Amino acid sequence: MADDRKVMLVTGASRGIGAAIARAAAHEQYDVVLNYATSSDAAEALADDIRDLGCRALPVQADMGSEADVLRLFAAVDQWFGRIDVLVNNAGIAGSYGTVDTVDESMLARLWAVNITGPFLCAREAGARMRTDRGGNGGAIVNISSKAAVLGGSGEWVHYAASKGAIDTMTVGLAKELAPFGVRVNGVRPGLIESDFHDVAPTGRVARLVPTVPMLRSATTDEVAGAVLFLAGPAASYVTGTFVDVTGGR
Repeated sequence: MADDRKVMLVTGASRGIGAAIARAAAHEQYDVVLNYATSSDAAEALADDIRDLGCRALPVQADMGSEADVLRLFAAVDQWFGRIDVLVNNAGIAGSYGTVDTVDESMLARLWAVNITGPFLCAREAGARMRTDRGGNGGAIVNISSKAAVLGGSGEWVHYAASKGAIDTMTVGLAKELAPFGVRVNGVRPGLIESDFHDVAPTGRVARLVPTVPMLRSATTDEVAGAVLFLAGPAASYVTGTFVDVTGGR
């Protein structure tokens, strides 16, 4: 029955890694809430694909840098599904490309709002609905970080790497805080992924960095999605506060 299906909310789901996660979730028979910021046509097309697989899909526009929008997103989840079982904090922006001397306050403010504040607020709202001491059924939160959080992003995206470092710390802390109440919190750190993330970088960045990857190739978004679905599902029932690096050994 459709009403018995688990519900996954994927932020930033209209394209790239988020869209791959949403499709993988539908193949695992999740109903999916597709958050997007501006790409309404892509979100609606993805929703149609998910419905073709026999699952429900709800596209919801919401800016992850706005608390009002986050609250509106979760109100839609409550109205349409009445439950949430998995939150995937995927939405994020790269910020401008360049060394630290190119960084300015307005870019940083937007980066922190989308990459840090948004995931915190989504985790707050999802956790409140999932935790067993407040009437929930438990659940899982998967935060999409980046290997840049470990490598530092020197010369390109130190600011982006710093925002993902904050997500890693949040993952560890929330995992400990919510574990007694049936909520697992884990992270996935993608490495060099074939996605539009690189559009703001100089042409050829992926090809330039491939030799630094021990597996000598970049990854697909589907490979990241596989790690997310593992952490979201029952095979990871005793896994929390853990990171899966999808980096080819980098």
